[in-house]
Amino acid sequence: MGSGMQLATLFQQIINGLSLGSVYALIAVGYSLVYSILSFSNFAHGGFLVVGGYICYGMLAGFDLVLGGQHIIGLQPFPSAAASFPSTSVPVSLDFIVWGQHLFSIPSSIWIGGICALIGAGLIAILTERLAYKPIRERTSTTLYLLIASMGVSIVIENIFVIVVGGRFRALPSGTFDDIFDIFERISRFCGTIESTGGNASAHLINLGAGVTVSMFDILSLIVAVLFLGGLQLFLTRTRWGLAIRAAACDLNTAGLMGVNVARLISIVFFVAGLLAAIGGIFLSFRYTLYPQLGGTITTKAFVAAVIGGLGSLPGAVVGSLILGLAEMLTAGFISSQMRDLVVFSMLVIMLLIKPAGFFGRQISDKI
Repeated sequence: MGSGMQLATLFQQIINGLSLGSVYALIAVGYSLVYSILSFSNFAHGGFLVVGGYICYGMLAGFDLVLGGQHIIGLQPFPSAAASFPSTSVPVSLDFIVWGQHLFSIPSSIWIGGICALIGAGLIAILTERLAYKPIRERTSTTLYLLIASMGVSIVIENIFVIVVGGRFRALPSGTFDDIFDIFERISRFCGTIESTGGNASAHLINLGAGVTVSMFDILSLIVAVLFLGGLQLFLTRTRWGLAIRAAACDLNTAGLMGVNVARLISIVFFVAGLLAAIGGIFLSFRYTLYPQLGGTITTKAFVAAVIGGLGSLPGAVVGSLILGLAEMLTAGFISSQMRDLVVFSMLVIMLLIKPAGFFGRQISDKI
């Protein structure tokens, strides 16, 4: 391989790494946000990711909940409710059916599916906190019990999806982001950088020159991550509840004594964390596949990113995620894709040996 080709591969993998790292950042930031307030590692965070992914999938490809041979509720592709839906395209609309009765139709698009996924995952995150964590917080201040409960909730969410939707792998329709890709194509044609287009993500490429091409999906995921992380930063610095969250991150009990509604604040934190996890779930479901155990795998990666950046530090979570994404892609490009996890977890061990608090973390011995 010549030096020019190696340089092109390097730039290509850096772009891919930044794209993947930005998605990890959305998940890790929500993870760190909960940690900064409640001082425990929420291992159920990956479940919110899966919830967002499946809601988006259901709003795009349809679903049908059957119990005891009865069709309880479902969204079925128009016009034929009995026809099998091709996963390579998005139907024009979906029929909302309850107990076999058609009630109304809704348009099928990533905009509606994405909004429903974000809201749904945020509400599930709030429900999880109210049912599983709040009773424990009211009885004891020991965060170890919250950690154990989060492991149990993670398994519960995973098995609910195994029972309800099955354990097989699913993928968002390849035409999911076509409306957005069309906008990118128009911009690229105007700039003269478009290389090729087609019906799948790999065919939507933009030529950056020197043999470097970038997928429109990678650009989209990077832009969306920057927008939402920027929005979170504005929320934390420009709003009353953002100020309250930053105060609670310093001392939750003192914030409560100063008049902050702690219960509502924690609900807001979990909603934001669930919303960010859902965005990551949508992009990861499109990049790879969607299955009930996806949350456990990604939660581990988010935890590694948060530890590298510093647990409880939101900038640290972003930096750690970008490092993680770059490490994975560079390893896959220049060594072997089978070595990705080995390199990532070796980085974790090295970081714990050299700087246990991470790049931006604080030395707090009683946090778990």
